[in-house]
Amino acid sequence: MEPDKWIDEIDNITGRYKQAFGNLSNEQLNWKPNEKTWSIAQIMDHIVVLNETYYPIFDALRQGRYKASFMSRFGFMVNLFGNLILKSVQPDSRKKVKTFPIWEPANSEIKGDILKRFEDHQTGLKEQITSCRELGKSTVISSPANKYVVYKLETVFDIIVAHEQRHFVQAKDALAMSESTGLAKDKGSNLNKGFNSSI
Repeated sequence: MEPDKWIDEIDNITGRYKQAFGNLSNEQLNWKPNEKTWSIAQIMDHIVVLNETYYPIFDALRQGRYKASFMSRFGFMVNLFGNLILKSVQPDSRKKVKTFPIWEPANSEIKGDILKRFEDHQTGLKEQITSCRELGKSTVISSPANKYVVYKLETVFDIIVAHEQRHFVQAKDALAMSESTGLAKDKGSNLNKGFNSSI
């Protein structure tokens, strides 16, 4: 398995998040129009929480002690689940997808170091992917959220990357909404600087 394509995409995504949101205050990162909409900080927290639920699985695979669900024996189910989930997290898909409870972001205000934590997480994620280099493309795992949902390991990495890209679009939408409320004017040029970044 060659991880370079995923590593490059993660570097690109990290740079886009830093450029777009690196100048925002903690209040701006936590702003949201209503309780049903995630803030930029919650979006980044959600990404970290979701990705890290895969780490124990990666560790078990590398140590040769991972036991996949019996569903992994059915190739058509593996491909079906993988394709469905990957399609659902594409950045250009505007259909809302409800996340599993274990992947929900914190409900309270996220600390102001979320961008640094996100950046550090991305570095760790790249290390996790690289360390799976010797695992075969046909390796199958179960979702951390549901053991009966199975997909190939390489599809997992495709899903992780697409999921981060999709949420970048969502975070930019949140930024645009905050500007439309006048928050940008109230808080000076920082918010505008983030919103006007050309990615």
